[in-house]
Amino acid sequence: MSGDENVRLTVARRRDAGDVSVARAVVELLRTAPVIGRADMTVRQAAALMTERGQDYVVIQLPDRRHGVLTDGDIRAEVVAAGRSVDTPVGEIVTQPAFVVDARAAAVDVLTELVDRDLSIVPVCDADGDVVGVVGPGDFVADPAGAGIPLREQIRRSLGVDELQGHARRLPQFVADLVRRDRPPYEITRAASLVVDSVVSRALDVVLAAHPELDPAAFTWLSLGSTARREPVLSSDVDSAVSLDDSVAGEIDRYRVAFGEVDEVLRNAGLRVDANGAVASKPLFARTHSQWQAAARGWIDDPLAGKGMIFTSLMLDGRPIGGGYSPSSATPAVAMIAGLRRDPRTMNLLLAETLSTRARLRSRRDVLTGRGNVVDIKQHAVTPLVNIARWAAVSVGSTDVDTRGRLRAASGSEMLPDEQASTLVEVFDVLQRVRLRYQVAQFDNGDPPGDRFDVRQLSPLDRSLLGQAVREIAGVQRRMSTMSRLLPGPEQVT
Repeated sequence: MSGDENVRLTVARRRDAGDVSVARAVVELLRTAPVIGRADMTVRQAAALMTERGQDYVVIQLPDRRHGVLTDGDIRAEVVAAGRSVDTPVGEIVTQPAFVVDARAAAVDVLTELVDRDLSIVPVCDADGDVVGVVGPGDFVADPAGAGIPLREQIRRSLGVDELQGHARRLPQFVADLVRRDRPPYEITRAASLVVDSVVSRALDVVLAAHPELDPAAFTWLSLGSTARREPVLSSDVDSAVSLDDSVAGEIDRYRVAFGEVDEVLRNAGLRVDANGAVASKPLFARTHSQWQAAARGWIDDPLAGKGMIFTSLMLDGRPIGGGYSPSSATPAVAMIAGLRRDPRTMNLLLAETLSTRARLRSRRDVLTGRGNVVDIKQHAVTPLVNIARWAAVSVGSTDVDTRGRLRAASGSEMLPDEQASTLVEVFDVLQRVRLRYQVAQFDNGDPPGDRFDVRQLSPLDRSLLGQAVREIAGVQRRMSTMSRLLPGPEQVT
């Protein structure tokens, strides 16, 4: 860290930021009434309705208060290209219910779903299940939640490595701008993760284009760690793993070489890729589907062997973002959760691992060595909270990956009462806000962003908030430790 350690780290707030500290609900983005049709109308009638309303979709009412969507693209693919008659009933084409969102959902959450599911539009429903509008990527461009859309589009259209890396290097400034606008930390890290995903996906495309002998559909690329949880800050590494089709088992080394080239593209794009960490170019993190399944069974059968608990925690955070996966693909975490919940011993060991990293401001060693004013906000606060959320979510069978979602999924369970879950969500937001603010200050000062701060550089308010956050996490850890001794086994095991 450069400069005087007692100089306060601060971030200038933009004058045009306004009162934007609360994420907007998606209903606030709706501008026009939805175009609603019936399953018994013909494609010709649906197309005429689209033209009349000046839209490129029709929401179709299906049984059981579900809804389908017919778009211009569907008509071209399912009618024109397939040689069907335009008098075909829409119900014969729209056979599956569409993904819909609640009108009260945060705009950034809906944008994330649009991107993850590769959707052009999403119907928005009220509390009664009635469609009140639809949103597509274009509706987010003028909203703070969609601040990363232009950058993502530039990254997606990059023609080569140099152009890709040039756009990707703007990520720190993009994050800094959102921090200066005082956007909610949850929204900032989600937006950052969407940009990182686009950089990784495009890097995969560019590298594999130079390796025509490799099949992009023969593997699924998994994001791991904080980026997978959509919680990256400026100091976060880009962790990854790959699951390959068994049919290419004999060529796995060739794929790993290409993945190493992807790592290098990302490093030169300004992203942190730890050569000694979890990266898809390493044998431990690039395996075939069968090898991953066998490894998962081994971790469940003998979690203490071969760092089974560490790998289990890593893979529980896995999120597919590239390669030949489809949005409906099951991740390794889904199968692992099912196996974990059937094994009380493994759940107990995972809980013990969860509680082994205690929340604290500083250790006795720090005090004795004269480093009592230095706090590692990630190690001492964020990681213990993330671990609690991960275990709690698995204990109730949730497949949520992000920390806030996991806490809410486990809220009301015996190990995590509603009040404590709500408190931890607030605590996590506080910690992320502090991390983002001071890492942006480090970035502005020309220092590498990190998680170790001298508490004398924090404002009195942030110092107080950090101390209270650590106390709240430590209190939950103590309660969980006591409950684990009182209960015969994990509460969810029957």
